[in-house]
Amino acid sequence: MSTISSSRLYGSIQLRRNRGLAGLYLVVAAFLILYALLFPGILSIGGFSKFTQNWFPLALVTMAQALLMLNGGITLAIGPLVSLGAVIAATTMEGALGVPGGILAVSLAGLSIGAAIGAIVTYLRLPAIIVTLAGSFIIGGVALILLPRPGGFIPDWLSTVLAGHTPVAFLLLVVILMLWKVFLATPLGLGIYAAGDNSVGAFRSGVPVERVKVAAFALSGLLATLTGLFVAAQTGSGDPVIGTPFTLNSIAAAVLGGVGFLGGKGTMRGAICGSLLLSVMINVMFFLGFPPVAQYVAQGLIIVGAVAVPELLGVWRARR
Repeated sequence: MSTISSSRLYGSIQLRRNRGLAGLYLVVAAFLILYALLFPGILSIGGFSKFTQNWFPLALVTMAQALLMLNGGITLAIGPLVSLGAVIAATTMEGALGVPGGILAVSLAGLSIGAAIGAIVTYLRLPAIIVTLAGSFIIGGVALILLPRPGGFIPDWLSTVLAGHTPVAFLLLVVILMLWKVFLATPLGLGIYAAGDNSVGAFRSGVPVERVKVAAFALSGLLATLTGLFVAAQTGSGDPVIGTPFTLNSIAAAVLGGVGFLGGKGTMRGAICGSLLLSVMINVMFFLGFPPVAQYVAQGLIIVGAVAVPELLGVWRARR
């Protein structure tokens, strides 16, 4: 295949993946401008740092969820994995190995649990939504056994570094996105998109579809437990139920970012943008004085609209 044809093929693939993101970027920009008008403090270093610290956990779990959705799967174990990561961090960092040992324990837990769930889904041919739902109960139970109530130990210096008055969370997100870009250039990264878009075609092309799916679950678990570590640093302790809201929010943010449920549709930058939109939207409604019930209703309507509008536009284009 010539260089010109290869570049055209790559360009057409990127165009299909990015379709609809321009509108998303405009909506996010509008909400950010409105948020800056309502809360000018966000333009300061401290205000920006606090905002990104609140956004960062949602961005990470959205990446964890989008990773599986791009591969044609989904997980309902995100929230319990976040809680487990927070609990493991808070119960291991006071030990002999300290913070490095705690980070290692959190990472190994996420990778191994994610890989185990992925292996069950892949090799036993069970629905991911059922396996991850069952796994969420087990993981949540383990978190409660390890730490029945909020507590544990997180070093003050770690909380200061990750959740202080500097934009470390934003820098970490930039690094993670750069690593994702590099990961996409590897056979495994390409396999995630290929297996999600057309698993049969990917298999015939030599992609190890089953191993790719297990790896996607493992990486998703890693991102979820690392989110728990960050949340523990934010709060200064571990909480066995702190991750509960993240499961549905991760799905909502990924959908807002244009990631499809059937795999192969969407981009990680779109998912991150969706998480940003969800975070800013919540803050804007708070500053506008929306009561909690109205906030939930507005979020639901916006999410439904974000999903429905692109589909309706697609139908309209097909009929022209």
